[in-house]
Amino acid sequence: MAQSKSTKKMFNMAYGLGAAVVIIGALFKILHWPFGNEVLMVGMIVEALVFGISAFEPVEDELDWTKVYPELADGESLGVKNGEATPAEAQSMLSQKLDDILRDARLDANLVSSLGESIKNFQGAAEGLTSTSNTIASTNQYNEQMAMAAAKLESLNGLYSTQVENAGKQADLNSALVENSQRLQEQMESLATNLSSLNGVYGGMLTAMSNK
Repeated sequence: MAQSKSTKKMFNMAYGLGAAVVIIGALFKILHWPFGNEVLMVGMIVEALVFGISAFEPVEDELDWTKVYPELADGESLGVKNGEATPAEAQSMLSQKLDDILRDARLDANLVSSLGESIKNFQGAAEGLTSTSNTIASTNQYNEQMAMAAAKLESLNGLYSTQVENAGKQADLNSALVENSQRLQEQMESLATNLSSLNGVYGGMLTAMSNK
């Protein structure tokens, strides 16, 4: 009996620890924590091993209730000591035994109702956790999009600054070209004036030489 209890305790510990690892892995996955996939995979592998171990769990022998309640074996009811009990008496006896068991275990309607409310509250908390995880995921996605938009805006600002700088350089080049063109025009005009004066001098010299 001691060995059976220790074996049962060992299996219960394996079930509990395996379920805890699976729940932790699911929590990592739902909240998008780092290494969520790895932790969930480890949890599922542990749970699979636990189920595999459960296949070798020894089967407990069914209790012989006739040894505790002999009337279940010979069919005697509480009020009938001799003869066979009728189906109605047998049903009444079974109902009474169930009531006694529930009373000894202190299970009543209020306790069952409280258990149902606890399960509903747990379900609501689980749904709230899922909603919170979805909100966190949406917030993370929004932050990523904002970071991408900021990076693109920074790139556009850099491109605009480059364009402005190039436009300033082009304006300086245009201004220098205009200035050089004006100087060239002035020099051409001065050269034309000098050539005209030189032509006049040569013309006078030719005229003087012809008159001689």
